[in-house]
Amino acid sequence: MIELRPYETLGAANHGWLDARHHFSFAGYHDPARVHWGALRVWNDDRIAPKSGFPTHPHNDMEIITYVRTGAITHRDSMGNEGRTEAGDVQVMSAGRGVQHSEFNLEDEETTLFQIWIIPDERGGNPGWGARKFPKGDRAGAFVPLASSASNDDDAAAGALPIRTDARVLGATVKAGESVAYVPRDPSRHLYLVPATGRVKVEDVEAKARDGIAITQQDSITITALEDAELVLVDAA
Repeated sequence: MIELRPYETLGAANHGWLDARHHFSFAGYHDPARVHWGALRVWNDDRIAPKSGFPTHPHNDMEIITYVRTGAITHRDSMGNEGRTEAGDVQVMSAGRGVQHSEFNLEDEETTLFQIWIIPDERGGNPGWGARKFPKGDRAGAFVPLASSASNDDDAAAGALPIRTDARVLGATVKAGESVAYVPRDPSRHLYLVPATGRVKVEDVEAKARDGIAITQQDSITITALEDAELVLVDAA
């Protein structure tokens, strides 16, 4: 099954400083057909105005992955962590039994990002945070793991940030006319693909930038770039 979820059909909330689109039910947006996709619970497409952001607020029992598309986001949390994550790079926060954090765009330009929440395998535990640079050139023509289950030794060796859930978050860049393939370890896995930029074709389904593509019951998928494309893929239980 390959289901296209066009950008125009996503939930929307514009708070002035924040213009958000929700691939899944979130805050004031509820669609019973789009509550989650396997363990994938949230995929928000956020545009954050300069010198603004999310003030300190709590989270618990969620794996939160932030993929910065343009600009940068600055994170501070109750564990004492602070970091600035730039375009193309990734930060992860395991909320565990509870954590408070803030995220601000301290730049002079708009920041755009994907924020992805995945349900953890177990509740509780100590919270944690980490960030890493992922140069786009290193993922040209192939999916590279950005965040992955801490038990996935191959992804850990490749430099993926650890998350506490049976899932992988991957990125790739593909030139127009070229293709990239992905093979889940089991066809029952829940894949969710969003092109950050560019038009693509997943098998025979065409999608434009920031559309969502929900995929399951596939032995493998082939994504062909119709334009130069930057891809983000979640593979979840």
